[in-house]
Amino acid sequence: MEIKPIRTEEDYENALDRLEIIFDAPINSIEGDEAEILSLLIENYENKVYPIEAPDPIEAIRIRMEEMNLKQKDLVGLIGGKSRVSEVLNRKKRLTVDMIRELEKKLSISATVLVSNYSLSPKG
Repeated sequence: MEIKPIRTEEDYENALDRLEIIFDAPINSIEGDEAEILSLLIENYENKVYPIEAPDPIEAIRIRMEEMNLKQKDLVGLIGGKSRVSEVLNRKKRLTVDMIRELEKKLSISATVLVSNYSLSPKG
């Protein structure tokens, strides 16, 4: 087992190739330990080189609405009246702290996602 840091794209590709070969190795075997360490090194490299940005809050709301088979009218009362829901989903009005709290509770979307990359206004 020769483990070394992943510093380049070539190192990364080699690590992926090796992991593919030993992926199904038994746990607590030499190759199983190698696979576990390689997985950590690969994950670390990917987090540095290919970071995943936080999703856009409005897109997160739209995706959750689709997953839950909700229509725009289903958000009336959660974030305001019909026109307020439309303004928020069309990015004409910003989410408020109260709206974020309600969306977090009812749609199970993390407040962190709803706040990320998005300015808040104090009230409706």
